[in-house]
Amino acid sequence: MRIFKRSAFFAIVALIVAIPALAMAAQLPTDSERLVIETEDGPVSFSVELALTPEDRASGLMNRQDMPEDHGMLFKFEQARQVLMWMKNTPLPLDMIFIDSDGTIARIAKDTTPFSETIIPSVAPVRYVLELNGGTATKRGISVGNKVRHRVIGK
Repeated sequence: MRIFKRSAFFAIVALIVAIPALAMAAQLPTDSERLVIETEDGPVSFSVELALTPEDRASGLMNRQDMPEDHGMLFKFEQARQVLMWMKNTPLPLDMIFIDSDGTIARIAKDTTPFSETIIPSVAPVRYVLELNGGTATKRGISVGNKVRHRVIGK
């Protein structure tokens, strides 16, 4: 009986710890409009979740174990400024695409290191950041200077 009580106690503690972690990994709704990047090889498109509020931006893709290849997260900031990102609590390697106010890619941080607390700066003022699976920018021919189109960009 004593072993059962101890096991039950540890199971309850595990649930208490796991529930907030699962909530943090919750997916934001995917926008109905696909984001399109005009590359030299032609347009490439992605389904994106929108991180428009400070709370959504703070959690981003933290605790996500996987993400479909054609999926990403688009962060929108209130105004153009230097943006500082990091990979804390993020198990996926990501490509971070920094986009200026008119939709032009200003910088790409490729294959960022999972769980790293190293700051990844935009360098120049930007208004948007698109996070894609690590290696996607290289695979899909995405480069600095490409234009990004989506209903959220430029507004």
